Amino acid sequence: MAAPPKPEEISHPPMDQLQGLEYCIDSNPSWGEAIALGFQHYILALGTAVMIPSFLVPLMGGNDGDKVRVVQTLLFVEGINTLLQTLFGTRLPTVIGGSWAFAVPIISIIHDSSLTRITDPHERFLSTMRAIQGALIVASSVQIILGYSQLWAICSRFFSPVGMVPVIALAGFGLFDRGFPEAGQCVEIGVPMFILFVIFSQYLKNFQFRQWPVMERFALIITITVIWAYAHLLTASGAYRHRPEATQKHCRTDRANLISAAPWIKIPYPLQWGAPTFDAGHAFGMMAAVLVSLIESTGAYKAASRLASATPPPAHVLSRGIGWQGIGILFSGLFGTATGSTVSIENVGLLGSTRVGSRRVIQISAGFMIFFSMLGKFGALFASIPFPIFAAVYCVLFGLVASVGLSFLQFTNMNSMRNLFIAGVSLFLGLSIPEYFREYTTAAFHGPSHTKAGWFNDFLNTIFLSSPTVAMMVAVFLDNTLDYKDSAKDRGMPWWVKFRTFKGDSRNEEFYTLPFNLNRFFPPS
Repeated sequence: MAAPPKPEEISHPPMDQLQGLEYCIDSNPSWGEAIALGFQHYILALGTAVMIPSFLVPLMGGNDGDKVRVVQTLLFVEGINTLLQTLFGTRLPTVIGGSWAFAVPIISIIHDSSLTRITDPHERFLSTMRAIQGALIVASSVQIILGYSQLWAICSRFFSPVGMVPVIALAGFGLFDRGFPEAGQCVEIGVPMFILFVIFSQYLKNFQFRQWPVMERFALIITITVIWAYAHLLTASGAYRHRPEATQKHCRTDRANLISAAPWIKIPYPLQWGAPTFDAGHAFGMMAAVLVSLIESTGAYKAASRLASATPPPAHVLSRGIGWQGIGILFSGLFGTATGSTVSIENVGLLGSTRVGSRRVIQISAGFMIFFSMLGKFGALFASIPFPIFAAVYCVLFGLVASVGLSFLQFTNMNSMRNLFIAGVSLFLGLSIPEYFREYTTAAFHGPSHTKAGWFNDFLNTIFLSSPTVAMMVAVFLDNTLDYKDSAKDRGMPWWVKFRTFKGDSRNEEFYTLPFNLNRFFPPS
């Protein structure tokens, strides 16, 4: 009769840092590999950078030329914000990209009666852009104040592992509508892309070329190249000639009209659309999006720290990163990107897929963003990749980020009914409430909050459309009111408490100390 298994054989002890990564936050691959990986992160960031202006600019009255300039400006500002965040913010390997969280207040501005009365489309585009800029500039003060005053650090003292699990998990799960629903808009390229990416990145990950794991590292760029060429072949052969307009829009490689409309060289600059205009109602609605961006980024930073094999960012570092993110939204307002900024979830997921969490790789990707945003034709070539190709990859990368959130459950007691209740209810409501708001808006052409005060409607509709935001409100409230005094160990607080302060763990200094000896002037708390 076989001996019964030992406890260590049937359980896995909790681990502060994720294992199995080839390069962590402060270790770097060779320069050649780092440049190739940085280019891969740049290509991935193009999906959202093109999709948001492609959706918003036509609503604003802009033409293809305006759309190209907004895409270029968004990428340029993304590059600057990513560099600032990796150098002086959290210092985590995170790409700071455009955010869909700002869509509700921006669409509300677009439909403002004072702007819709403008008959000339280009003049309406410029006037709308200036109104969006003014709202972003004012609203950015929320993150700047919460970050640099360390108020967000104080708020984070109410967080625990069981309270953070739904927030981090729904940073990925909450984007389910950007995954297969978008890939399914063109099944003939979306499904092959998904299958090929999974095969290359997982089943063939041990394939090596000169002792180089080329499939695991560069599955994204290889599969995008193959499927993009396949999509171009379908387009050139006339496969979509008699298909519906919606199918052609999503599947064809020549419908973006970006390359022909892009200038050869164009350097974005502040106030390029004219002086911003300011309206209190617009700014107040935009503040809700800034709060959503803050909460979504908080979850994304914690996921990125795990995928970079770092310790969770201490409260001081997290707050510092939020402050710099506020500066990033200010830049978005000054340059005119037509949206605010947040951490790019797909790029966080790519850290896990490639098993490379190096800060240098992300800084190189920021260089590509800035460089190609100025060389319009070349940047537009890559930006013309059909969006279903990106959406297919999101199905993997968003899920990977979500699973990182679930991994924080290892530090809690999941045999506790209290914890099961909190995790289950907050995850469910985090998905269910935003879905109700989406369905209501689709059917009624306005959100559930529909009073005469437009700014109030924008505020509530924006907050409750965000899965991580709803999850944080529910989870943190329940976690800090439901038997919290007697549940510190079940909540995972003995493990969590050492990461609250900069000096609580000796590894924090290695991961989060500012460069250029700046800690002398900004000592960590």
